Amino acid sequence: MAQDFFSEAEKAEIVRAIEFAENKTSGEIRLHIENRCPEDVLDRAAFLFEKLEMHKTELRNGVLFYVSFEDHKLAILGDAGINAAVPKNFWDEIKNQLVDSFKKREYTRGLVEGIKKAGEQLKAHFPVAEDDVDELSNEISFGKDKK
Repeated sequence: MAQDFFSEAEKAEIVRAIEFAENKTSGEIRLHIENRCPEDVLDRAAFLFEKLEMHKTELRNGVLFYVSFEDHKLAILGDAGINAAVPKNFWDEIKNQLVDSFKKREYTRGLVEGIKKAGEQLKAHFPVAEDDVDELSNEISFGKDKK
């Protein structure tokens, strides 16, 4: 099951990375994990982006990390606001770093580093405002396993 891929300590470390990354920005970061990706990885990430209501952030500055472990698929999807601000191949750079870490079976470290890197860009382009509200959950979301 997707929920069992990481230990509770690893999940907590990833959530702390999300909280740390969001601490200096109005941007929002989510991680969704599932075992199987039933379609094209970018289509699946876009579907989940909407399902998780990430497109509803005020400044359109949400970032979704999507991982399908059994299918070895990965996508990083930024909303319109952040995509307009970061360099053209920015998400590819983070994705390549994640792939390198995953090949070494360093899943937690790879995700933590990728999340922090995304947070740095969010901070540069969307600094935290005095009245900032955490618009989305920082918890990892998981796909439902089919039996």
